[in-house]
Amino acid sequence: QVQLVESGGGLVQPGGSLRLSCAASGSRFAMLVMGWYRQAPGKERELVAIIGIGDTTNYADSAKGRFTISRDNAKNTVALQMNSLQPEDTAAYYCHARSLYDNNHYWGQGTQVTVSS
Repeated sequence: QVQLVESGGGLVQPGGSLRLSCAASGSRFAMLVMGWYRQAPGKERELVAIIGIGDTTNYADSAKGRFTISRDNAKNTVALQMNSLQPEDTAAYYCHARSLYDNNHYWGQGTQVTVSS
């Protein structure tokens, strides 16, 4: 079982930046593929970015060039640095983990990001 706890959401003006962090526990972190998803009101949850065990990354088109995902295997954390935020980035952001041991998926409770002037 993997527990994920997000932090770092909040209210930011358009053009601003936020850094989300997710702390994982309960499993060997180095064997987890980590990711960030988001869900806006009335919309489906969508992938923002993922980072593999070898630090390979993949981004949604909407995140490319603005967001950066990173992981710290020593601290069991994954971060999402978000720059040049726009109102359309407003959503609940969820940390996700997929275990390479058993392919189980795990979700955090979510953290709200609101971009508004």
